[in-house]
Parts: sequence; structure tokens; C-alpha cells
Amino acid sequence: MSHDTPPRLPFAPLALPAAGVVLLLAGLLLAGLTERGLARFHAAAMRHGGQVLDLGADGGPQSGDQGLMVRVSGKVQVVESPLDAQFNQQVDTPELVRRVAMFQWHEVSAGGPPVYEQDWIDHPVDSSGFAPGHANPGRFPLEGQRIDAGQVRVGRFVLSPEIQRALPGSVPVSPDMRRLPANLAASFSLYHDALVTSANPSRPQIGDLRVSWEAVPAQAVTVVAQVDGNRLVPAGHTADGKGFEVQVGDRPLAGMFPDLPLPPAFAWPRRVLAVLLAALGLGLLQRQRRGVVRPLPALATGVAAVGAVSGLCWLGTAVATAAGWFVLAALGIALAAWLHGGRRL
Repeated sequence: MSHDTPPRLPFAPLALPAAGVVLLLAGLLLAGLTERGLARFHAAAMRHGGQVLDLGADGGPQSGDQGLMVRVSGKVQVVESPLDAQFNQQVDTPELVRRVAMFQWHEVSAGGPPVYEQDWIDHPVDSSGFAPGHANPGRFPLEGQRIDAGQVRVGRFVLSPEIQRALPGSVPVSPDMRRLPANLAASFSLYHDALVTSANPSRPQIGDLRVSWEAVPAQAVTVVAQVDGNRLVPAGHTADGKGFEVQVGDRPLAGMFPDLPLPPAFAWPRRVLAVLLAALGLGLLQRQRRGVVRPLPALATGVAAVGAVSGLCWLGTAVATAAGWFVLAALGIALAAWLHGGRRL
């Protein structure tokens, strides 16, 4: 009695190499998508000064962070409060702004004869061309002024003057009449949180002055800037022409830079998986050709293939990173050749 041999499927010999090709391509595709995503993130970050190290809340300087871009969040701390010496007004704020306005005539034109109105205006209005009876005094006897705090910190970093002046927000400050010098106290009275020279503050006259103050609130902010010693400073030569960013509250990096794409998550596990998939695919192709799988040559060749694809993804974005991947690819090729030549596993 004879035993029939089961027929071989016509596509069975192709299954192993097909699986090898699929795995190899999957590994290379995963490597390409990972590195391309990282390269896009790197290119966008460089427009703002470079990739950012997140130090979180109340971060401070470390020796290895010098020259890097960092993200720090925390409450603004004023170490040396600004003083308006002329009016002897001092406020716990990163920046104190004195505003001066004069009650003046100004011309309103609506296509017909000019109409003259009176209002508080923060700069001298030239009345030389106005109709008689509408003359303004001219130059202000006092000027507005912006006064910076001597030192401002976020976390354990000192803010540079450029970043300090960029702190957002403004709140009115009522002057402290007890601190006002005697000569100015005789000329000014308090009205609606401002000092005015009007004899009747509710009915000001042409030439009356109004002096008021605003302060930047010492609130919680997030700063992205470059580390220089114990200071945060703007990064130089950035495409955005700014080199730093300041926003109110504890803000994530993606919220501060809307043009910054999210980098691929788990980049290193993805890289390792890409190498393993490529090595497994090459091992299956090797088995089809030689009838045996040699793991180490397959792994070395997988490293070479992934390194080459990864290096291509970084060309034109980061030369040093691309070169590093190409060096890894060359080492993989050299190791694979040595292992093949030495008949090693």
C-alpha cells in the first residue's frame, strides 16, 4: 500500500523571502518615520534657538546646561524693586512705568471746518496751526519713564534685561502720598489713582498734568531661553529674531511655539525595534539563500541599513547627526563583512 505525498503549495517557497522583505521594509520605514519626525522637530526648534531642555518648575543652572536652551516655569521673584526716584515711589514689580499726560487741545477733522476738543494726551500736541484761543503749552515739564527692577528671578535663574522687559501684563498702581517729596506734594493731589495738578481734579484746565503708574505683575510665568551662567538670556542669531519666549502660567513647550511639531514619542525604543525588524528580515532572507540564519551578521547588516536610512533623513537638517548615522552604518557594514569572512555566528 503506497502513501501519497501531500502536494506542495506553489507559493510556499516564496513565503520566507516575502516575510523577510516585509520585515526589512517595516524596520526601514519605522526608522525613516522616526528620524524624519525628529529632524523636523529639530529644524523647527532651531528657528527659536535650538532644542529645549525642560527644567520644569523652579529649575536652576547646572554645569552641563551652559549654552543650552531651557524651559523654566515659576513665580517671578523681584530681588531689587524699582524706584521712581523723582516721586519716591517704589513697587515690588519687575518693571515700573510712569506715564505723564497733559490736558491739551487737539483738532478733530470730519471733512468740514476743524473742531477742537480737550483731552488728556501723553505727548505734546503742536497747536501752531490751530485757530486762535486753542494754544497748548508745548513741552512737558515731566517725562514718562520705564524703571526696571535691579534683579528678577524665575526659579533659580536671573533674567536678562531683554527677557525681564518682555514679562507680560500691566496693572495700575496707586501712588503712595506719604512717600511723595514735599515740593511735589504741594503741586499734586491724588485723583482716581493718579496725581494731578488740577485745582479742581474733576474739571481739569489746559496745561494741567496727570502722572500715573503701571506695574508688571509678579506672576507665574514660563520662560524659554539660553543658559549663560546663572542667567537666562536670548539665544543669538535665531531665525525668529528673538531667541526667547515668555508666557503667563505653566505653559507646555508646544503651546509656546505653535510651529513646533511634536517629536516622535519613545524615539530610542523605536530605533531599537527598527534594527530588530530589519535584522529579522535579513535573517529570513539569509535562511532562504543559505539554509541557515547567522544572527550576528544579520544584526550588523540591520544596523547598517537602519543607519543609512536614518542618516539620509537628517541630511540638510543636522550635518553632525547625519554623519553620526553614516558612521554607524559603515561600522555595521564592516562588522558584517568581518563576521561573514570569519565564518562566525
